[in-house]
Amino acid sequence: MSKGQGARIGVSGIGLVTPLGHTLAQFDDALFAGRSAVRALTLEIEGLDAMQLAVASCDFDDSERSTSRLPLDRGTAMAIAAARDAFIMAGLAETPPDGERLGVYWGSGMAGSASFDETAIALYRHKRRIRPTAVLTTMPNAAAAELGLLFGARGAALSYACACASSAVAIGEAMRAIRGGWIDIAIVGGHEAMLTSGTMAGWHSMRVTAQPPADDPSTACRPFSADRVGFALGEGAAALVIESEAHALARGMKPTTFLSGYATNCDSVHMTNPDAGGQVRAMRAALRDAGLDATDIGYINAHGTATGAGDAAEAISVNEVFGDAVPVSATKAIHGHLLGGGGAVELVATLRALERRSVPPTANLQTPDAAFALDFVRGTARAAPRLRHAISNSFAFGGTNAVLVASRASLTD
Repeated sequence: MSKGQGARIGVSGIGLVTPLGHTLAQFDDALFAGRSAVRALTLEIEGLDAMQLAVASCDFDDSERSTSRLPLDRGTAMAIAAARDAFIMAGLAETPPDGERLGVYWGSGMAGSASFDETAIALYRHKRRIRPTAVLTTMPNAAAAELGLLFGARGAALSYACACASSAVAIGEAMRAIRGGWIDIAIVGGHEAMLTSGTMAGWHSMRVTAQPPADDPSTACRPFSADRVGFALGEGAAALVIESEAHALARGMKPTTFLSGYATNCDSVHMTNPDAGGQVRAMRAALRDAGLDATDIGYINAHGTATGAGDAAEAISVNEVFGDAVPVSATKAIHGHLLGGGGAVELVATLRALERRSVPPTANLQTPDAAFALDFVRGTARAAPRLRHAISNSFAFGGTNAVLVASRASLTD
């Protein structure tokens, strides 16, 4: 039991479908090298000027998007692929857990985007009848429902839609459910598959997406940089199997990384402009939940969207809580902004830093904004042999903030 409000929760399995790859080895290779998967895309929609976008897409074949029940949205198919891998890594394929004590907690900000776009095109452009499964593939809880059916989860199957904080909130709420004794084990994470014409055009119209440089599109997203211009849209999914220490030990598992703290709150200030004060409260609450002090944290995986207002608010809030001595990096520069799936992917990056005792760099950060007083890791990964605790920030449109604290079991294991 920690000094905070609950016990630490073990991480037993991880599954990925990301622009950086679908295995931990591929993910690590790109993450610690700071190798970007961002590319240029020209979006052409009849009647509109062509739009230049920076995107990070997944090498994922969704040509057979179906189950025995109904077709799947691309994002749901990614969620299932990631969750299956996490389930196998956790050793549950041969000995499935008690379904009454198993939960699914899943996040996505724009679930069903691909299916919705396909439905709109069929209806309004081609004047075709809508498929009877259209509602089932676009509903926000489609992925959680499919995962619950697939794994026989009868404890809970809950979906969270809190924009960029969706999957971080889902993971945190699953932690609370396990701590509270409602379930013993959970499949958690999030996804996003929004690289569709309608969704990409919508983000482009907000003027928060980066236009890819002609000479090197992979450098489009530059978090905390003096010349940052916005983010690259990404897609993908990340799933984790998390469980109480007692449950893990009882089935012969000994997790080496844990979720030790969580907090969420709302800025209640503005729909799109983040508030540093709300972020400060969330980070401090997560530290209290973990029973840790700011000085215990050895790495911060920043939300880091590379937008003007977003990076400025986060730089202020992180400095207020941690000062300028804790290494900071933002991985959206290489895998893009996965919106609701971002918190899960970035938590995996944080866990990999703990496992590898190495802090990944922020790619494309040549000249940090002079107003930001933080210790940015840039260029190459930084060895961190004594790294024990780290945090992952997710700060969303609508003012929802979610902070997860991750920890190693010890410095020697």
